[in-house]
Amino acid sequence: MPRALVTGAAGFIGSHLCDYLLDRGFSVLGMDNLVTGDLANVSHLGGRGFELVKHNVTSYVAVEGALDFVFHFASPASPIDYLKLPIQTLKVGSLGTHNCLGLAKAKGARFLLASTSEVYGDPRLHPQREDYWGNVNPVGPRGVYDEAKRFAEAMVMAYHRVHGIDTRIARIFNTYGPRMRLEDGRAIPAFMSQALRGEDLTVFGDGSQTRSLCYVSDLVDGIYRLTMSDVADPVNLGNPQEMTILALAQKILTLTGSRSRIAHLPLPVDDPRVRQPDITRARTVLGWEPRVPLDEGLTRTLADFRRRLGLI
Repeated sequence: MPRALVTGAAGFIGSHLCDYLLDRGFSVLGMDNLVTGDLANVSHLGGRGFELVKHNVTSYVAVEGALDFVFHFASPASPIDYLKLPIQTLKVGSLGTHNCLGLAKAKGARFLLASTSEVYGDPRLHPQREDYWGNVNPVGPRGVYDEAKRFAEAMVMAYHRVHGIDTRIARIFNTYGPRMRLEDGRAIPAFMSQALRGEDLTVFGDGSQTRSLCYVSDLVDGIYRLTMSDVADPVNLGNPQEMTILALAQKILTLTGSRSRIAHLPLPVDDPRVRQPDITRARTVLGWEPRVPLDEGLTRTLADFRRRLGLI
């Protein structure tokens, strides 16, 4: 039975990854300091070979026994979180990544970094390929997340080259699905919560900025395929189907049947104008591409939001 450590295990994507690994016969040790994670996301995993340890990975990480894989997902990931927790975000990307790489080195474990499309910043290349170096403002308010992930990637490649650690880097684009926090602040949970409560849907700017939305089960399948591949270079994982934020808000109004209106607010500083992955590498080397249609994924996510809001 392979054994994996998942940091950020009580988070949105981390908890779905734990489900996926357990379904494939892994023993999973989850680690989370619960700053943005939620115990409810992993409460159903007891008795399945899962254990959760409360720990902040910016402190030394020690694990007893053998370990085959380290999946480093710990980090605030929503703008409202990393703008509120800028130093913690920088520390988990730097110290946390260093500590988890040290653990992988000591255990001879394969290491996967959950990086992000935010390493591309507000891109001047569209769609974004892995060989694009990005357009990031290092001193802007979003820089704490963008640069933490860029540093983490550099640290991973240094351990790969110097110490021969078996590493993978997943550049994750916008992902959605059940277990996203109701007050997450990102477009889909914000729009869904507002529509279901009968509140105005808050669209930043004129809504012409684009995002590419991948359902979480597709994303986790890509994470697993990348982990089991022999690809050390970064790989984009996301849905290449692009849509505007305004169109997304209108779609959610239609799916919910809400009578809410759309309200426009000022565009945040350094908010990316476009976001669309080039997934040629993932298709070629992993045989992966997203399969869940947007309407189906949104319908599943809405059912989860309705349940947690007490509407069903």
